[in-house]
Amino acid sequence: MRPNFAFFVLIFLALLFKGSIAYTHESLVLGIHPYLPATELIDRFAPLSDYLSRKIGKPVVMEISKDYKEHIDKIGKNKVDIAFMGPVSYVGLVEKYGSKPILARLEITGKPVFMGAVITSKNSKIKTLADLKGKKFAFVDPESTMGHLVPRYMLLEAGVDVKDLAESKFLYNHHNVALGVLTGDFDAGAVKEDVFYEYEKRGLKVLAWTPPISEHVFVTSSLLPKETVRILQEALLRLKDDKEGKEILLRMQGNLTGLVPAVNGDYDNLRVILQKLKKIGIQP
Repeated sequence: MRPNFAFFVLIFLALLFKGSIAYTHESLVLGIHPYLPATELIDRFAPLSDYLSRKIGKPVVMEISKDYKEHIDKIGKNKVDIAFMGPVSYVGLVEKYGSKPILARLEITGKPVFMGAVITSKNSKIKTLADLKGKKFAFVDPESTMGHLVPRYMLLEAGVDVKDLAESKFLYNHHNVALGVLTGDFDAGAVKEDVFYEYEKRGLKVLAWTPPISEHVFVTSSLLPKETVRILQEALLRLKDDKEGKEILLRMQGNLTGLVPAVNGDYDNLRVILQKLKKIGIQP
């Protein structure tokens, strides 16, 4: 059996029998949150799994959780060895289960943080967030960091609750929000940074930028030996140093320029935001 074929058989078995091989000595399990269809996630992360397998000297197989809650619980209960997580999920993980060893966070176009924007039309008379009272506002998704949670916090800090809006609606896509504001269906909306820049020349302006939030992160089980954690971390941090590593990064995400160090404190500003939202009954 050729190595590449065996590798993909292991991926298939891991997906078929979730959790059954997470703590054998023969393999490690890389858990991924289901932010894309499973087939696309396998395609994106297969080169990384293969690379880590060679670095660690044993197979690293992928396991895609059915939802975000399951993903948090699996790494929280040490049922997977490595987990790739969004920042909101990571904060929820630490709150529920305590800290986990951090391997690295994403660096997108040279930055380990990302931002969003509250946008309106360039011709709009709206100047501040406080001016949004009585206006129509478009969010992306209840669980979206930059399409709902952080902008919702910003509105509250400006004295604007959803009940103060003429209308608020989830459009479930950042592009839909940008287009909804451009067409005049909504007076303002919340989108991630790159979507604003994509539509800026078509007639959008920024009312307010979100604070920068630390990027997606790789963490490990608390049960992994320290030497294994060290090897994994070193392998991830060195990805941007050679051709193979850069190709792996590109496969994972087109604008991913590297993986860089992170500490738990990098997510403190997001913790503050989520705690304030939680107090008024808003939580992902």
